Amino acid sequence: MHKKYNKNNIFFKIINGEIPCDKVLETKHSLAFKDINPRAKIHILLIPKNPYLNLNDFISSADKLEKLDIFNAISEVVSLYNLEESGYRLLTNVGKDGHQEVQHLHFHILGGQPLGSFIKKLEIN
Repeated sequence: MHKKYNKNNIFFKIINGEIPCDKVLETKHSLAFKDINPRAKIHILLIPKNPYLNLNDFISSADKLEKLDIFNAISEVVSLYNLEESGYRLLTNVGKDGHQEVQHLHFHILGGQPLGSFIKKLEIN
């Protein structure tokens, strides 16, 4: 476990069954469930079961099977919700500037409606 990882975060508690979730998919290494505060008609959170702080930590510390599993799980969720043709947004926030609220790697899978532009174009003077 990463030295800075805090086991008091909500995702660690969900993985350990301390807090319930509306499960969509579970694999050996990943768990997907509906977001309790959805930002789109379809808003699924996908997390690794092992304690990784963020994507950087996951890339440097996860083994190949975990990496393969999480991307296969993303693909399976997209398929479960028939988002292949209409499209979806896959998002993970990293660190303070990235507005990461929970210090456990998580991916947001959003879809089921037009999501609009992502970030306003920056005006550079």
